[in-house]
This record gives sequence, structure tokens and C-alpha cells, in this order.
Amino acid sequence: MTQQFRRLFRLTYYLTPTHMKKTSLLILFVATWSFVQAQDADLLVTPQWLNEHLKDANVVVLQPNSLKFEYDKEHIAGARYLWPGWLAPDSPNGSFNLPDVQKANEVFKELGISNNSRVVLCHVRNEVSVTARMFLTLEYFGLRGQVSFLNGGLEAWKKAGFAVTAEVPAGKKGNFKAKVGATIVDKDYVLKTLSSPDAVVVDARMQRFYDGETTGNPRDGHITGAKNIPYTEMLDAANMFKPSEQLQAYFTPVVPDKNKEIVTYCFIGQTASVVYMAGRVLGYNVKLYDGSMQEWSRIESLPMEVTKK
Repeated sequence: MTQQFRRLFRLTYYLTPTHMKKTSLLILFVATWSFVQAQDADLLVTPQWLNEHLKDANVVVLQPNSLKFEYDKEHIAGARYLWPGWLAPDSPNGSFNLPDVQKANEVFKELGISNNSRVVLCHVRNEVSVTARMFLTLEYFGLRGQVSFLNGGLEAWKKAGFAVTAEVPAGKKGNFKAKVGATIVDKDYVLKTLSSPDAVVVDARMQRFYDGETTGNPRDGHITGAKNIPYTEMLDAANMFKPSEQLQAYFTPVVPDKNKEIVTYCFIGQTASVVYMAGRVLGYNVKLYDGSMQEWSRIESLPMEVTKK
């Protein structure tokens, strides 16, 4: 039973006349449980769900691919190609940066996205982390609650028996206007978070890098005080997000209180997007430190440590 359900249960129980309590509570339970289930389903959708909604007027399917020839070879009918570099460009100051608002607006419009769109992202093979970064970026620019992730990606779609095509859909422009959120944070925000009782910094890299294995960065180890939730543990062998109860088993020891904020990071702000998504599925308030180790390890005044053995 979720915290939200408990509150609604208590409120209805005490405000409902005695002769109506049983019926009202049953209705409330069904309605609330359906709401909670729908919230989870909104973030991770199945091939069956997408097939049923593929022709909905406001649905936009995007296939992020590092290399376009894979999209050219096969994709879901109507899906548009999203090159990650459009929304996470590299620069002399670092990898996987945010585009400016004007550029984001241009890209979204070219992809057929409007402010009322329901966007579904479909990854190819194991390109989950880059697709999760696109998910986070779409949310950052104003589509929070309107972006879904096809769990298992194109392979799950084909395994479910649905067709793919090489036909490129006609270009239909959207009319999107960005509303920047607070999902992505900087090093100063992380520093404040380290001393806050209401937030936890989480390293999303594999444990060996968290512990201090050499990476090629100026300093190894992790941000002092950060906990570890490896992004690789969020996915199964088929590159699908694990069921919520399995994901929760990784989060609970690190962040047992869901009222606490999570600020996650990795090497360059890509793989931490997988932990961001898993946290969102579980109902946590999650943010991403975009500079990650690429920035933090180079600034000697910022605290780092290796795991003590």
C-alpha cells in the first residue's frame, strides 16, 4: 500500500458516514490502485500498449540511435529518428551537454513534437542509457509526465510479433515551446546536497569504479559521501527495466525514505539517466548532475574518496 493510498484511505474513512464506509472504501481502493498502476505504466510501456496507441493523434514515437543506418534499416512504422547529439551535444567543456532552449525548440519541432504530445522512446539493442538520457532531456524541457519508454525497445516490439519498416514517415512539424525544469543540476547544487539531510547523492557507475578502480580521470573513486546504485543492475539480460519490486531492492538500502531527493551522476551524465528513470518509476524525486566525474574529478577543491578496505 503506497503512502498516497494510506492518506486517502484514512481521509475517506473518517469523513464517510458509517453505512457508506465499506462501499466507499472499496471504490477508493480500486480507483487509487488503478491510478498508481497507471502512473507506473505511463513511464514504462509495453509493445502491446504502443501498438494500441500507435495511431493516436498526439503520439510521437522516437528511435534514438547513435548511428542512423540502424534506423534506416528498420523501425516502428511512423517512428522518427532522433540523433542523441541533437539533444546532448559535446563541446570543448565536456560531453553530453544540454542544448540551449532555442536549439531544443528547433529539434522538438522537427521531430513533430508539440506541447500536448505523448512521446514514446524506443531504443535499439543495448542503447538503453543514451535513450534514457533523451527521456530525461525531454522531461527537462517541459514534457515531464508526457514521455514514455518502450520497455525492451525494438527487440521487445519484434518479439511481440509487431512489424517494422524501413519507410521514413512524412515530416510533420510540431509547435513545441520549451519550459525548462529543474531536473538537471550543477556542481554547486551537488555540494549543497552533500550537507542536506533531505537528499542523497548517488553514484550510478559500476561498483568497481565507485570503489576507486582507475578510469583515466584525474582522480578516481567517488564523490565523498555518495552512495552507489549501479545502473547495470536496473536492467535484465533483455535490456528491459526490471520489475518495480526488484528495482526497489536496490534503492531501499540507499534511500529508504522516498521523501528524500536523489541527485545521481556517472562519468558524463549518460548512464546515470538509467538510475534516474528507475527512480522515477519508483516514485522518487530524482535529479542528474550533468558534469558528473568528467567535471568533478578535475576540480581538486571538490571532495572525493575511495572505498576503504
